[in-house]
Amino acid sequence: MQKLLVVDDSPVDRRLIAGLLAEERRYAIDFAEDGREALERMEESHYDLVVTDLVMPELNGLELVRAVHAKYPQTPVVLVTSQGSEELAIQALEAGAASYVPKRVLGNRLRSTVAEVLKASDHQRLRSRLMNHLNQCEFFFRLENDPKLFSPLIDFLQEMLCFVGMCDKTEITRTCIAVQEAVSNAMFHGNLEIDSALRAEGEGVFFEEVRRRAATDPYASRRVAVSISIVPSRLEVVVEDEGPGFDISRLPGPNDPAMLDCPCGRGLLLMRAFMNEVVYENGGRRVRLVKRFTPTYRITD
Repeated sequence: MQKLLVVDDSPVDRRLIAGLLAEERRYAIDFAEDGREALERMEESHYDLVVTDLVMPELNGLELVRAVHAKYPQTPVVLVTSQGSEELAIQALEAGAASYVPKRVLGNRLRSTVAEVLKASDHQRLRSRLMNHLNQCEFFFRLENDPKLFSPLIDFLQEMLCFVGMCDKTEITRTCIAVQEAVSNAMFHGNLEIDSALRAEGEGVFFEEVRRRAATDPYASRRVAVSISIVPSRLEVVVEDEGPGFDISRLPGPNDPAMLDCPCGRGLLLMRAFMNEVVYENGGRRVRLVKRFTPTYRITD
């Protein structure tokens, strides 16, 4: 039986909400008079879902949503809205509430809304449990020299990192930027052997040269190999080109300020700033990027 917490300062509305939900005969229902009491109850017991009014003394519905989202992110909150609380409701939805039901249609919409939100929450909880047992997943790509492949590759990586819950959105973005820099370096400077200084003549000139070389031997047959390996708490991406390579010993130091203004150093600077390890191998043709995470999907239910 799923456990719900109904939060409302009005005894009449608490009884109304409980009566509607009790018709389902599958919920155990507790009550709180305001947000402060609701948080006290949540410290003492686990709830599968919270139904809350917005306008309450002490801690209102918006403040409760923010607190629940921060302390109990696995517990969805459904708002009961009334005329005059629309702006507060929008803020609460932006702050993390899962759904809302206008008070005037409570009898028609509350049961179905709660059921839909619980179903979605259960799906997320089960996926999180599955991810607790993730041992390893690997993907291998062999890319032709076409910059149009950057976007779908990075989108795929971003989706995978979100799916396995390996880090917050900011770190996912930083990681994807680093990987894109590694792939573009391998394609443009490794396989196609284009000097970074050409960008100073304009993006149009640079990409015209990319298109020309991509269709010309010996560049046309070269490929960029990308391997992605995800294990708990660790992402490793290996990018390897088929170009002539370069002298690894001539790479600038990680704290060299000249890299900020150097066209050839921008990609390396971003990779080193955003990843935990950046190691060049095989005469500069292969770069190994490592990112360590504290997984966000670990749950204890």
